[in-house]
Amino acid sequence: MQVSNRVGPGMSEQRRCRIRLEISREASRLFWEQGVAATSGDQIGEAVGLSTRTIWRHFLSKESCAEPIILHGVAWEMAALRRWKPELSFDDHLADEMSRHGRDADRAEHADDTLAMKMIALSSREPALRTVWLMACDQVERELAGSIADRLGLPADDIRVQVHAAAASGALRVVNEEIGDALLGGADVRRFAHAHQLLAQAIRSATGGAVGDAATT
Repeated sequence: MQVSNRVGPGMSEQRRCRIRLEISREASRLFWEQGVAATSGDQIGEAVGLSTRTIWRHFLSKESCAEPIILHGVAWEMAALRRWKPELSFDDHLADEMSRHGRDADRAEHADDTLAMKMIALSSREPALRTVWLMACDQVERELAGSIADRLGLPADDIRVQVHAAAASGALRVVNEEIGDALLGGADVRRFAHAHQLLAQAIRSATGGAVGDAATT
């Protein structure tokens, strides 16, 4: 997809985000196909139809070009956490959310999901991408802290909430990485038909059972 080369100071936030996402898609594709070191800003610009100078107006480095795609990989997860109702266990809630995403997401969203998975997998050997991925995980942790605080009836800055959120987000990160690596390695997708249960069990284990079940009244 070609994007207009005219980028000015009056650009709307919506248009800026759209251009950043297009750049991120092409950069991520190149990173996966030929490696980060072998990919140049010129190549990214050529792939998306923008000048290299324009690429650097939107991103500080070529590695940071992957940020919007990686953040896309956790955006739905954060939205799902915001919708987690007290009367539902994490298993049931996540099963509903995954089913809805699989049903409602369009082709572009599913393609972005796959690209995000690839960048997360690549981050295990690319320190700059690892930094972006861990920053995304930090956002998930903050979202979890709010959800956990509500479910436990505690302030979000309570040390117990913070410890549970850190442990739960770490568990989610590890499971997501393992599932992504397996799928990209050719594992049968049916092997993870119950991924919501794996993620929920990881949260329960990480928090000593404090988080994961339906909240009691």
